[in-house]
Amino acid sequence: MLHDVSLISTVAAGFGLAIILGYGAHRLRMPPLVGYLIAGIAIGPATPGFVADMDLAAQLAELGVMLLMFGVGLHFSMKDLLAVKRIAVPGAVVQIAVATLLGYGLARWWGWGSGGALVFGLSLSVASTVVLLRALEARGQLQTANGGIAVGWLVVEDLVMVLVLVLLPPLSGLLDASSGAQTSPAGPAQSSGLLHTVGLTLAKVAAFIALMLVVGRRLFPRLLWAVAGTGSRELFTLCVVAVAVGVAFGAAALFDVSFALGAFFAGMMMRESPYAHRAADESLPLRDAFAVLFFVSVGMLFDPKVLLEEPLRVLAVVAIIMVGKTLAAMGLVLLLRYPLNTALVVGVSLAQIGEFSFILAGLGLSLGLLPAEGQSLILAGALISIALNSLLFAAIEPGKAWILRKSAWARRMEMRADPLAELPAHTDESKLSGQVVLVGYGSVGRGLHAQLLAQGRHLVVAEKDRVLVESLRESGQAAVAGDASDPAVLIQAHIARAALLLITAGDSLQARQMVETARQLNPALQVLLCARSEEEAALLREASLGEVFLAEHCLAASLAQRVGELMPGQQAASA
Repeated sequence: MLHDVSLISTVAAGFGLAIILGYGAHRLRMPPLVGYLIAGIAIGPATPGFVADMDLAAQLAELGVMLLMFGVGLHFSMKDLLAVKRIAVPGAVVQIAVATLLGYGLARWWGWGSGGALVFGLSLSVASTVVLLRALEARGQLQTANGGIAVGWLVVEDLVMVLVLVLLPPLSGLLDASSGAQTSPAGPAQSSGLLHTVGLTLAKVAAFIALMLVVGRRLFPRLLWAVAGTGSRELFTLCVVAVAVGVAFGAAALFDVSFALGAFFAGMMMRESPYAHRAADESLPLRDAFAVLFFVSVGMLFDPKVLLEEPLRVLAVVAIIMVGKTLAAMGLVLLLRYPLNTALVVGVSLAQIGEFSFILAGLGLSLGLLPAEGQSLILAGALISIALNSLLFAAIEPGKAWILRKSAWARRMEMRADPLAELPAHTDESKLSGQVVLVGYGSVGRGLHAQLLAQGRHLVVAEKDRVLVESLRESGQAAVAGDASDPAVLIQAHIARAALLLITAGDSLQARQMVETARQLNPALQVLLCARSEEEAALLREASLGEVFLAEHCLAASLAQRVGELMPGQQAASA
C-alpha cells in the first residue's frame, strides 16, 4: 500500500463482522447489538488474528456517542416525561440509588477503592435506551401506557447519567483520594481547590445550557427551515449532522462539557423545529451506522478471559443487573399502586445495561478510578443481560399467568388499575348517559370541548396525555387516560351509554378500531371523525365509519354545530 489505510481497515472489518454477527444474533432472537459487541471482541487485541486500530476506534466511538445522544435529544419530549413523572422520576432515582449501592458494596467487598466502586455501581444502574426502544417496538408496546412509563423511567436515568458525566471529572480527585491512590489527606487548600473546580465546571455547564436555550432554541430551527427551503436532501442531512457534531465538539472545546451532553442538547433544540421528524428520519442511517461502530469499539475493549478467570464475579454482576434492579423496580412500581403487569414490564425493561454504562466505564477508566477488570465485568454483564433481555420480555405473559395462578396477593395486585385509566368513583352517574365521548384533546379537541360545554353537553374525554387528563380532572371534567383504540379505554368512558363518539386524534387504522369497538358495545352510536388528509378521509368514508370532516374544516364551531344537529333533543343542563 502506498498510504496508511488503518481507518479503512478498521471500518471495513468492524462493519463486515458486525453485519454477519448482528444477523446471527437476530436469527437467535437476540438484539443485533450483541453481535456488534462480539464483532468488536473479534477484532480487538484480546483475540488472535486481525487487530483494528484502537485509537481510531476510540474516535469513531466518540462520533457514535455524539450521534446516539443527538438521537436521544431529538426524541426527548418533556411533555412525555411529565405525563409519567409521578412514577418515572421517583422510581428512576430510587432504583439508581439501590443498584449503585449494590454495585458499590460488591466492589468494596472485592477490595476496590471507593472511586472505582462508585463508578462500577453507577454503570450497573442505568439501562440501555436503544435496547429498550427496540424491544418495545418489536412487541408493539411502545405507545402503550406501560411502554410510556418504561421510556419515561429511562429518560430520567439518562438525565441523571448526563449529570454524572458532567460532575465525575472535577470530582475524580476527591474520589481518587478516597480510593487510596493518594496517601496524603486532603487539606483545606485542596478542598477549596476542589470546590472551585466543581463550581467552575457547573458554571460552564450552566452557561452552555443557557446559551442553547436562549440562542440554540431559536437559531437551529430557523437554520433547518432555511436549509429545508432549498429542497436539497443532502444539504438537509448535512445540516443535521453538522449541528450534532459541531455543537458536541464546541461544547467540549469551549465549555468543557462532554460530547454526550453537547449532542443531547443539540438534539433537544432541533426538536423545536417543525422539521424535527424529518431530521430524525434523515439522520437515522448515519446514526445507526456510527452506533454500530460505537458498540464494536466497546467490544474491542473487552477481555473474554474474565469469563474464565472470574466467573463468580461475572455472575454477581449479572445478578445485580437482572435480579437486583428488576426486583427494586417492580417493588417501587407496586408501592406506587400500579398493577402487576406494569411492574413486570418496567422491571424487565431495566434488566440490562448498555450505552451509558459503556460511556461511564470508559470515563472511569480514563480518570484512573475504575480498574480494567471493572470495565471487562461491566461489558460481560452487558453482553449477557442484553442477550437474555428478549427472553425475559417473552416470559412476561407466561410468568404473569403462573404467578396469578399461584398467588392470591398477585391477583390483587393485578386488579389494581392505573388511577387515570378509569373514571373516579365519585363521577356523577347522571352525566354518563347520552354523553359525548371526545377522543383527543389537541387543538381541535380543546376548542370543540369548550363549544360543547357552552351548549351544556355532558362529555367524557379520552386522551393519551396523562398531564392533560390530570388537568381536566382538576377542572371537574370526566376524563380517562389511554389510547382509545384499546377497548378498555372506551369501556371506561362508558361508550355503551353514549350518544355520540367524536374522534379528533389517531390515524385511520386506530379510528377503525375505535369505531368497531364502540359499535359492538353501542350499535346506535353516532360517529364524527376528523381526517388529516384527503386520502385518509377517503379511507374512512369507504369503511363507512361515520361522518368524516377534513382537517382544515375540523373547526370547533362547525363540528359543535353538527353535534347540535345530530343531538337536537340531547341538550343537557349546564353543570
